[in-house]
Amino acid sequence: MAISRELLEKYAELIVRTGANVQPGQIVQLTISVEQHPFAALITEACYRAGAKKVNVDWTSDQQSRLNFLYASEETLSAVLPWEEAKMKQMTEDLPVRIFIASEDPDAMNGIDPQKLSAVSQSRARVMKPYRNAIDGKHQWVIAAYPSEKWAKKCFPDADDAVDRLWAAILKTIRVREDNDPVAEWKAHTDFIEKKAAWLNEQGFISLRYKSANGTDFTVELIPGARWEGAGVTNPLNGAYYIPNMPTEEIFTSPAAGKCEGTLVAVKPLSWNSQLIENFSITFKNGRAVSCRAEKGQELLEHMIRMDDGAAMLGEVALVPKESPVNQCGFLFYETLFDENACCHCALGMGFKEVLPGGDDLTMEEAVKQGLNDSIIHVDFMVGADDLDIDGIRPDGSTAAIFRNGTWA
Repeated sequence: MAISRELLEKYAELIVRTGANVQPGQIVQLTISVEQHPFAALITEACYRAGAKKVNVDWTSDQQSRLNFLYASEETLSAVLPWEEAKMKQMTEDLPVRIFIASEDPDAMNGIDPQKLSAVSQSRARVMKPYRNAIDGKHQWVIAAYPSEKWAKKCFPDADDAVDRLWAAILKTIRVREDNDPVAEWKAHTDFIEKKAAWLNEQGFISLRYKSANGTDFTVELIPGARWEGAGVTNPLNGAYYIPNMPTEEIFTSPAAGKCEGTLVAVKPLSWNSQLIENFSITFKNGRAVSCRAEKGQELLEHMIRMDDGAAMLGEVALVPKESPVNQCGFLFYETLFDENACCHCALGMGFKEVLPGGDDLTMEEAVKQGLNDSIIHVDFMVGADDLDIDGIRPDGSTAAIFRNGTWA
């Protein structure tokens, strides 16, 4: 399929109006690959039509990033320059709408020393984290996707029409067609997710129990009063309702930090720092990851878990039925935005303040006191096997089936 300009414009409008929900007078920060500059122009124009005050673009390049890691020293790459920090500080004042367009080559960092990748990421994240915390829950943001040739060839290595195939899959998962109203379809979709989240909140579960024949046998405690959320979020400063992930199929919450036991077996590879971790499992004891196994990427997985004190604990548990349109596509996207929406997943690292009572007004220190995990990372990995069962446990010890055989019970 050769995607038409009309369909691209429809997609750009959906990202800007429904995903980010840009409001008149807001500044927008768009992060996108230099390869996708024509689409950047469409998004920029859609933002201005929505009333944006200014659109700033941060250009990315897989090739440039790879060359930096090949030739520049770890010390040089780890340094956060004064202008970079000033830019983040300005963001805490402007609170821009942030739009991220994913189109990375999943193999961009193949062969790069995983220790160097982790060390650079760790050093830079420490400096940037206070600024990230300062804007958390106070601005609108959305992640969507645009297929690059290398990404498409990774998904469909033997296909001459790889980009067309990836486009078709992306458009299916984000509900954009020539003959439909995607805004109306997204409204119906988010309504369904929010009804499911409301049911979970009514149950008052204090813990979850996971079981699968592949070796997953896991129990995790939930934070008292923490909400299940999904689909969209309301910016408390201006009341704008936005959808952070397009696509999205998940209902999620943040569990109690350091309160889980057992083993989670991943059902899909994880792409982290543009490298793959495959066929892996993580075992938790006293709430922390104490061991892990991976057929590929063992060293990278070990580095990830040691990024900081919170990296070995969970920050998210998310429910996604196997009927998800992402899962129905029948292939691995090699992009967490999509693969996490194929099935149930968990995340190592930082939790979400917004799920806590009054979370938008809490400092991170206050959120941690309530049981939230804090970390410089947040990395999702997929555990939703087709036979996965999940039970919710209430304060009186009674249980309720939440998932059976990978879908809603």
